[in-house]
Amino acid sequence: MDDFLNKAWVVWAGLFAVSFAVLEGWALLNRRDGDTLSDQIRAWLGINPVKHWRLAGAGAFLGFLLWFGWHIVFQ
Repeated sequence: MDDFLNKAWVVWAGLFAVSFAVLEGWALLNRRDGDTLSDQIRAWLGINPVKHWRLAGAGAFLGFLLWFGWHIVFQ
């Protein structure tokens, strides 16, 4: 792998991890329902509160997780 791209991905992953820690930490400290990433994903997928697209959202999310796991492990 190109050394520049390797470093760029490491920086990107680090920024992602830090931004996640800041936002999730803030959400956990303020103790309001619906502020964590898990709560946001449930809302976007229509799971909580229940929306008419929840089965499609949940199916798409599970499909993505299956594909991504297969892609990382076997390709």
